[in-house]
Amino acid sequence: MGDSAPASRISVHQALGGGLVADVLLWRKWCGGVVILASATTFWCLFELAGYSAVSFVANVLLLLVVILFFWAKSASLLNRPLPPLPNLEISEKNAGKIAKELQVWVNYALSIARDITLDRNLKLFLKVAVGLWFVSFIGSFFNLLTFVYIGIVLSLSVPMLYDKYQHHINEKLAKRRCSRVFRRLSVNRDIGLGFHGVKLLIPFCSDFISSHLLSEL
Repeated sequence: MGDSAPASRISVHQALGGGLVADVLLWRKWCGGVVILASATTFWCLFELAGYSAVSFVANVLLLLVVILFFWAKSASLLNRPLPPLPNLEISEKNAGKIAKELQVWVNYALSIARDITLDRNLKLFLKVAVGLWFVSFIGSFFNLLTFVYIGIVLSLSVPMLYDKYQHHINEKLAKRRCSRVFRRLSVNRDIGLGFHGVKLLIPFCSDFISSHLLSEL
């Protein structure tokens, strides 16, 4: 009976797809999380704090790389040393097919949403998309694109991990807040003579919290 509470946990790993991306977001592969976070922080500091532009940064990095490889190859030929160990600098047909297939999935998903809104006149989906785009536009008015992307990366690497670790406490707090909201509505209903209607509202909101609390006590 005491093992019933953990069974109600939501698998955040499965909700995120259960693959490599989920492992990185939940810090199960901490090397990938560290690399992404460090790279994002470095780019944000270079472009936002140091004032670099993307074009000048890319040009300087490529210039430095070309100069190093050129002098390395020259010195190797003069000193009879091996040439720089460069890989085969091309995208294989297999990798190109994988990239195109992934892009096809996302493009088709966006087109299906557009079709549902325009042809099927899905009002609910239209409202979701409109509110989402308005929210992104509202948040984007406070930050530039680079800062917005950096905040998204930081939240993606922190919120899923924290929820997965403290899921029980977060769900319990949310359930208590929902119950308190219904109790306030119930007191208002009682004042205007709708107590029975308030009791009906209380049952679906608080049943999950009461059952989980009893299971945790057992």
